[in-house]
Amino acid sequence: MELKYVVNDEFNIRQVLREKLGISIRLLTKLKKNKKIFLNNSSDIYLDMKVKNNDIIKVLLDFDEDNTNIIPCKMDLDILYEDEYLIILNKPYNMPVHPSLNHYEDSLSNGLKYYFDKINLKRKIRPINRLDKDTSGIVMFAKNEYVQDKIKINKKIYFAVVSGTLKGSDIISKPISRKKDSIIERCINENGEKALTEYCVIKNFNIDNIDLSLVKCIIHTGRTHQIRVHMASTGHPILGDTLYATASKYINRQALHAFRISFIHPILKKEIEVTSPIPDDIKNLYKK
Repeated sequence: MELKYVVNDEFNIRQVLREKLGISIRLLTKLKKNKKIFLNNSSDIYLDMKVKNNDIIKVLLDFDEDNTNIIPCKMDLDILYEDEYLIILNKPYNMPVHPSLNHYEDSLSNGLKYYFDKINLKRKIRPINRLDKDTSGIVMFAKNEYVQDKIKINKKIYFAVVSGTLKGSDIISKPISRKKDSIIERCINENGEKALTEYCVIKNFNIDNIDLSLVKCIIHTGRTHQIRVHMASTGHPILGDTLYATASKYINRQALHAFRISFIHPILKKEIEVTSPIPDDIKNLYKK
């Protein structure tokens, strides 16, 4: 991957890289160390070197990274989108994004590491968004640090099945924090971080005289368990959510799916939208 800038004012190289290309100080240090910064095709530069009109500054983001901390494991990845800058996967439920206790070799990152090795891409695993283990749907990964830093997500849409008959639409604006004495559970707390979830009811339905609702959620902030906590706070928790409600005989996980994501591509400079089909275990609920 290559970044290029044609100088049209009086700057030094550091200013161009920081202000015009938006390269972080951390990445700038790596680029200089690996001699990946060029002025008119010469890497014999220093960062405070002055440049002039029509000089060309080029940055190569092709250096290898150590990714040996994740064990490669072969799995069938469902690739929704891929280019040389990023890859977007459809994560099944019952799979964590990262290796963790009891999941050292069966996370989505393990499968992506195997895929990177297969295509000889020596890069770190860099998730842009994350999903809970039992939430299915879209997970994005950057193929280099620059893309990870610069990508801007415009909208994230989820579908959920919640308990009870929920009506209409609303915006839930309730701050969320970690629950006291818990490393996993979150709760509504006026001293917590701002959290904003917009929802719209798509369909009310009934299974065995149990009222349920299919809901579309748009999250405007990205707090841990945000949709799960917010929907539970309305009295309509997500079906099958054993952390914030109870287990369900109709589905063996929380009925939550990351359905669609749109973002501005940091290199192509255009909006891209990616959709993940609603999985059968959720679809079968409202089809009944």
